[in-house]
Amino acid sequence: MQMNRFQQIRAKVFLNVMGLTHRMTIGARVMLVDGDKVLLIRHTYVPGWQFPGGGVKPGETAELAAQRELVEETGFRSTGRLELFGLYHNTGPVTNRDHVAFFVGREFEQAFEFKPNYEIAEVGWFDRTQLPEKVTPATSQRVDEVFDGAPRRETWGY
Repeated sequence: MQMNRFQQIRAKVFLNVMGLTHRMTIGARVMLVDGDKVLLIRHTYVPGWQFPGGGVKPGETAELAAQRELVEETGFRSTGRLELFGLYHNTGPVTNRDHVAFFVGREFEQAFEFKPNYEIAEVGWFDRTQLPEKVTPATSQRVDEVFDGAPRRETWGY
């Protein structure tokens, strides 16, 4: 059933007002898996190793945002559909109004050789049992959930 023009306008106004008052955001992160290895990044502006990802832009699906961020931050491109592993409430130190759509990708290719920039200091592959020092708690929790079947948490966790 389609909405008429009045219903479309009313819904658009309502959703925009709700967006202003609730200020909810959504991000997307990707765990690329190659056997027992995972791809991690280290930002220039926040501490710790973590999965590539970022915010979902208006008009963009969470999966498209995940694919875009993956290429931008690592030089790797998903060649298959990303698996939505979970949706987590991000209760980090900055906000409690964010959610993270977490995807797992097992089919990918290197689109270009990544060079560090103003946002990403390093990109690297790490064995799941030998994650780097200063890996974020959320990252190690997701590795445990994906590889070891650890109980999934509702929060992203910092």
